[in-house]
Amino acid sequence: MLRFETAGESHGECLVATLAGLPAGIPISLEAVNRELWRRQQGYGRGGRMKIETDRAEIVAGVRHSHTIGSPIAILIRNKDWQNWTAALPVEDAEGASDARRPVTRPRPGHADLAGAIKYNFHDARYILERASARETAARVAVGALAKALLGQFGVEVLSHVVAVGPVRLERPVEWAEIAALSRKDDVLLGCVDPEVEARMKAVVDEAYRTGDTIGGVFEVVAHGVPAGLGSHATWDSRLDGRLAQAIVSIQAVKGVEIGFAAEGAASFGSKVQDTIHYSREERRFTRGANRAGGLEGGITNGQDVALRGLLKPISTLRRPLESVDLETREPALAAYERSDVSVVPAAGVIGEAMTAIVLAQALLEKFGGDSLSETRRNFEGYLEQVRAF
Repeated sequence: MLRFETAGESHGECLVATLAGLPAGIPISLEAVNRELWRRQQGYGRGGRMKIETDRAEIVAGVRHSHTIGSPIAILIRNKDWQNWTAALPVEDAEGASDARRPVTRPRPGHADLAGAIKYNFHDARYILERASARETAARVAVGALAKALLGQFGVEVLSHVVAVGPVRLERPVEWAEIAALSRKDDVLLGCVDPEVEARMKAVVDEAYRTGDTIGGVFEVVAHGVPAGLGSHATWDSRLDGRLAQAIVSIQAVKGVEIGFAAEGAASFGSKVQDTIHYSREERRFTRGANRAGGLEGGITNGQDVALRGLLKPISTLRRPLESVDLETREPALAAYERSDVSVVPAAGVIGEAMTAIVLAQALLEKFGGDSLSETRRNFEGYLEQVRAF
């Protein structure tokens, strides 16, 4: 019911996103969308591209008078860097255009360069890296902001924080209020709620800067206020945990995902892992002793916070390049260097928020439907009555 696509190259004219399936009547704030784009650009360790771009969304269809109208939404995010690439990446070929090309013939280990060049039969990896670049995620974040606008109408918020940068890890539990306070800050360092741990994370990034290296980490996305009953146990592709995992791993450089305390659970006895069930007669609702399951059981949300962790590898582009092979000569060569980042863990968390919000919005509309916000809300409130009466 809710589907999106993105288009555009890293150094092309613009990024484009389309989103179809949002009900009519959802309030949309361009300021809120642009705030999400700003958050994606922040964080210690970002590269020179962030000094060029100031991402702003232009909604050109599907929103009028600050509300969705039920038709597909189209978003543009213009690339300021395009002025430096107009001759190198023209839409139409012209005489002498080949002289302005900036070919990439020395693929970077860990990037899509070589695999994509082989797949599409390019002996220049430029076209592969232009689309494989994480620059594409700016369009996803814009779409995610619209998904958040829908979820917010039903009391659901999605935010993130950084759990680890390299070997430095936050070991204590984190409260929702801490994550919410972090999201409101206008000075973003590394997105960790603990200043002392964040300072040690910064030292790791500084070391990567000094040595021409890059560093990865772990971010956690938390969805707060999610009702029980989204997703399904009935078929493999309707299980919400699987859909969320795919969404997180689809983010560039993310190599793994953890739902709840999966790693800890794998090393424990069952009696120590399961979240015990209780009932509050005063509140007339079921409660849990903990949330090790990350808010999902059997592919269905259980009413607790949905918690996901993305494991981000270090960025593939290094200022101290690794060994590679030239695509033209087949001779050993050092990998190409494209302007890049040293660490992107906080930004990846914001992208993770967007992807989580999109999947949760899809699941919410699958369950409650509605062509207008008032219809969706009516169905939602009827379901809550059913839950209260259970």
